[in-house]
Amino acid sequence: MLTEHQRHWGVDQWAAFLTAQTIPCMPRTKRLLHALEETEGEDLSAADLTSLVISDPYLCLRLLREAEKRRSHRLGHETTTPLGAVMQLGHKAFRDLLLSSPEADAENPGLAACDARAVMAAQIAQMWGRARADIAPDEVAMATLLAEVGELLLWNFAPELPQAALDALHDGRASRSALAQEAACGFRFRELSLKCAELWHLPQLLVQLIRGTDNIRANLCKLYLDTARHLAAGPEDPALPDDLILAQKLIPHAGAEWLAAHMVGLDEGQQAALVEGVRQRVLNQEARAAS
Repeated sequence: MLTEHQRHWGVDQWAAFLTAQTIPCMPRTKRLLHALEETEGEDLSAADLTSLVISDPYLCLRLLREAEKRRSHRLGHETTTPLGAVMQLGHKAFRDLLLSSPEADAENPGLAACDARAVMAAQIAQMWGRARADIAPDEVAMATLLAEVGELLLWNFAPELPQAALDALHDGRASRSALAQEAACGFRFRELSLKCAELWHLPQLLVQLIRGTDNIRANLCKLYLDTARHLAAGPEDPALPDDLILAQKLIPHAGAEWLAAHMVGLDEGQQAALVEGVRQRVLNQEARAAS
C-alpha cells in the first residue's frame, strides 16, 4: 500500500525509490533454468542463458546492472546486448544472481500484461531485425525489452499507480495510455524509465533508444513496441496494417507477407488477413493521393 507521502511523489522521487530496490525476476525464469539444466546439464551454453534473459525484462535489467558494474573495472566498452551481459558474468555468477532474485507477482494481471508486451516486442525485434544486416538486432531487442521498465517496476513495487492509470484509460478519463499515466500519476512511465536508466548509468545506446532519439534504431524500437501493443489487443486490431506499412519503410527488404509470417502468435489465416489489410490500406492511400 502507498503511504500518504508517496501519493504525492513525482517522477524523481519514484526513480530514486525504485533504483534502491532489489530487482526481481519472473517466476517462470527460474523454472526454465531448472528445466534446461535437467535436459542439458548444469554447464549451459551462453546461448541458453541469453534465451532466459531476453524473455524476462526484470532479469535483463538486473543482469545488465551487474554487468555494467563489472565492466567499469575491466572493459572499456558498454554492454548493449543480452549475450554481452551473460559473457561478462559467466555461468556461475549468472545462476547465483537469478536464483537469489526475489520473484515478481506473476498473478497480477497488469504486471503479467506489461511483461508479455515487453517480451513480445523483443521477439518481434529479433525476428524482423534479421532483415536489416546493417543494424545489430540484439541491441534493439534489449532496448525494446527494457523500454517500459519504469512501468514494470511500478507494477512490482507500487501497483496502485499503474492500476490507477489503467482505470483512467478504461473509464474514459484519458484517450491514450501516456495521458492516462499523466492524469493518474502526474508523470509518464517512459519518463520514469529514462530517470531510472540515468540513475543506474545504463549504456548510452540503450538510453537513446528508450528516449526515442530520431534515428533508425530508435524508430525501429518504437515500431516493435507499438506492434506488440497492438498485437496484444488481438490480431484484428486496426492499427496492425499501419504497423506493417511502416515496417516495410524501415525494413526495405521485408514484404508484408514475410513480416506477418514473423509475428508472434498468428496462424496462417490471421497472417493472410493481415496482409490483405495492408493491401487494402495501401490501395486506399493511393486512391486518396490520386484524387
